Amino acid sequence: MSHEQFASCIEACNDCALACDHCATSCLQEQDVAMMARCIALDIDCAAICRLAAGFMGRGSELASTVCAACADVCDACAEECEKHPMQHCRDCAAACRRCADECRRMGGQGRSAGASTGVSPAH
Repeated sequence: MSHEQFASCIEACNDCALACDHCATSCLQEQDVAMMARCIALDIDCAAICRLAAGFMGRGSELASTVCAACADVCDACAEECEKHPMQHCRDCAAACRRCADECRRMGGQGRSAGASTGVSPAH
C-alpha cells in the first residue's frame, strides 16, 4: 500500500505525538508533578509509538498495521490517564489520542489477508 492511503492516519499520529509532547511538558510545570508521573510516562510512550507508526506507514511497511494496532492500544491508555486530569493540556491530549486510536484501528483493517495479522508469512 502506498503512503498516500495512510495520509489521514499519519496525520493523526503526528498530531497525537505533538499533543503528547505538549502534555508531558505541561505536566512537568504542574504544582504536583509526582501526581502527574503516570501521565507524563504515558505521554512519552504514546508520542514515541505514534512517530514509529507514522514512519512505518510513510515507508509503506507491510508491518504498518501491526504497529498501528499497538499504537491504538497505547493511545487508549494515554487517553484514559489524561481524562483523569482537569487541565486543558490533558483534555486536548486525550482528544488527540482518541482520534489517533480510531484512525489506527481503521487503518489496521486495511491490507490484511485472512490469518495474516502480522503481515509476516507463516513458516511452512
